[in-house]
Amino acid sequence: MDRVSSFDEPLKNRLGGATAKVMAEHLGLHTVGDLLHHYPRRYEERGKLTALADLPLDEHVTVVAQVADARILMFNNGRGKRLEVTLTDGSGRLQLVFFGHGVHKPHKELLPGRQAMFAGKASVFNRKMQLAHPTYQLLDASDADEATEAVDAFAGRLLPIYPACKQLDSWRIAKAVDAVLPLAQDAVDPLPASLCAGRGFTPLPEALLKVHRPQTKADVEDARARLKWDEAFVLQVALARRRYADTQLPAVARRPVADGLLDAFDAKLPFTLTEGQEKVSKEIFDDLATEHPMHRLLQGEVGSGKTMVALRAMLTVVDAGGQAAMLAPTEVLAQQHHRSITEMMGELAEGGMLGGSDRGTKVVLLTGSMGMAARRQALLDLVTGEAGIVIGTHALIEDKVQFHDLGLVVVDEQHRFGVEQRDALRSKGKQPPHLLVMTATPIPRTVAMTVFGDLETSVLDQLPAGRSPIASHVVPAKDKPHFLARAWERVAEEVENGHQAYVVCPRIGDDAEEAEGKKGKAKKKAPDEDSEKRPPLAVLEIADELRKGALAGLSVEVLHGRMHPDEKDDVMRRFSAGDVDVLVATTVIEVGVNVPNATAMVIMDADRFGVSQLHQLRGRVGRGSAPGLCLLVSEAHEASPARARLSAVAATLDGFELSRIDLEQRREGDVLGQAQSGVRSSLRMLTVIDDEEVIAAAREEAVAIVAADPELEHLPELRTVLAALLDKDREEYLDKG
Repeated sequence: MDRVSSFDEPLKNRLGGATAKVMAEHLGLHTVGDLLHHYPRRYEERGKLTALADLPLDEHVTVVAQVADARILMFNNGRGKRLEVTLTDGSGRLQLVFFGHGVHKPHKELLPGRQAMFAGKASVFNRKMQLAHPTYQLLDASDADEATEAVDAFAGRLLPIYPACKQLDSWRIAKAVDAVLPLAQDAVDPLPASLCAGRGFTPLPEALLKVHRPQTKADVEDARARLKWDEAFVLQVALARRRYADTQLPAVARRPVADGLLDAFDAKLPFTLTEGQEKVSKEIFDDLATEHPMHRLLQGEVGSGKTMVALRAMLTVVDAGGQAAMLAPTEVLAQQHHRSITEMMGELAEGGMLGGSDRGTKVVLLTGSMGMAARRQALLDLVTGEAGIVIGTHALIEDKVQFHDLGLVVVDEQHRFGVEQRDALRSKGKQPPHLLVMTATPIPRTVAMTVFGDLETSVLDQLPAGRSPIASHVVPAKDKPHFLARAWERVAEEVENGHQAYVVCPRIGDDAEEAEGKKGKAKKKAPDEDSEKRPPLAVLEIADELRKGALAGLSVEVLHGRMHPDEKDDVMRRFSAGDVDVLVATTVIEVGVNVPNATAMVIMDADRFGVSQLHQLRGRVGRGSAPGLCLLVSEAHEASPARARLSAVAATLDGFELSRIDLEQRREGDVLGQAQSGVRSSLRMLTVIDDEEVIAAAREEAVAIVAADPELEHLPELRTVLAALLDKDREEYLDKG
């Protein structure tokens, strides 16, 4: 059998149909290779063989002894039972104890006179040394050689504990691994020989052997180091090849023009750009000036001025004769961007209109719910080139939308968009347009190198001058109801001082939503059990309560995704103008909404939101010169993980620190994990949060290898492993992110 096919061999050929079926259905393991890459989660230590007289306390030990007696004792008024077994080995005595359902098997097997090996952690109970629930193996006293061999194999070993399922426990998986372990020698090694030698890695077959059947802890470390590298390296080669392929595509270079639209815009700015904005703008301008498409991720804290940087890039493209499109994830956000960009540009956004600037261009909005006449005009402005900038939702990608010369696409807050959309947009340019993806969710460096690994990254980590600090506090509504009353007083005080406030709720609370719930749609589980006992608080109910109670007399309005776009726009416009005191909203305000006069935010059922989302929401206040206040209201009890999460948000304004906490809690180390892609993860050993150095080093090696040999012609093994990793589903996932 050749080297590749033995790993591709179906498990049923080796293990029999029933076991193979369970492995496929419950563990997603189909081939010999799948099982060999199903690594132990941890290892139990059995300890060296020890005489009963010499047992060390609190250590893992293995003993060979004879059963002196065994008895079942009842407790808890007969509701509970435990099995106590006394052992002797001539040097001393030891008690074993088994509880509950665990008593049946040992009660039948550990009969007086039987000899066996026992392994567990030695502890003291009632001043007696004991092992609780030890693992054991019966010995055949009639065959001394076999008994000695069994003792040697059992004692002192690290026992692998596998990720298992109800239908197949760890020891049966271990037996199945034993059946295929000899095939580990057929493993195709993806690492080039020079890299392996240079970094002193264990050969792959040996690493597989060591991870499944380690003799020592050093074996485990050795194997893990090697297998982590494989995963990081293969993924980084896939991403490096994607980046390389992008550099081979043609694009129109868009270079800044002297005395054009950009210069006119910069001249009328009432402030100077931050150092970070200048630096990132330069990176973008350098990319735009090349003849292959830019693929850049721009990440920056809420309010760090990403929109300004993106707008200057769009103006550069317009100066160079092209058009720029900005995609927003929601209509509210598209309208908000359109409004703020036309305000920033002033007469420069009125090209060809009365009172517009000679150097100006037209900035149009295109969303799905626009009226026919406005839509027709916008489409006409795009196809003739009259509009240099268009802002819209994914409606921009529809077949009907034609551009005169699309040069740049800016994607806002859509963590990626799929391969289909990217292709659809590419086809709208004479050549592929440049791409800038923006996110206000700070992304730890390792995640940027994996999830966004095919994009170059720019970071804006400086807040513009004049931004105010935000104070955040947790309000324990259940333990201290008077704290919540005080929260509403604080909101009223902010309004009295001429400011405005947001109240955010997880749910809308309208009939449509209730009906959906009744239809049996899957509802998301709340992160905390306490709040699970009642439905999440709703915008419409809370707004009603506030109007009648704590905030009576103030102007309280609602905003949510089910409102008609014109109605939403009207509410946002009046809130921006200061005519609305308090806006009770869902997370539609999470990104892009910019009202400098809003200083307070109360987030109801805050434990229902993720760490990064809370940080995003909080970034809506303190955008002007007055300090911001964010109150995180929760009924979660003090010791719960949900409260710990909220305390972390209240304790720091550093988004990168919070995104790290978020990642640790959600363990999104599985960047290609099932949750995201619907296919089995290729990352089993590597965790994105802990293995930053491995990922960075693997990326460096991958870039060098792909630069020297883009088609991997001299590395057939690496090509084989890549082909197996990037089956169609996963390739698509990498594209969609």
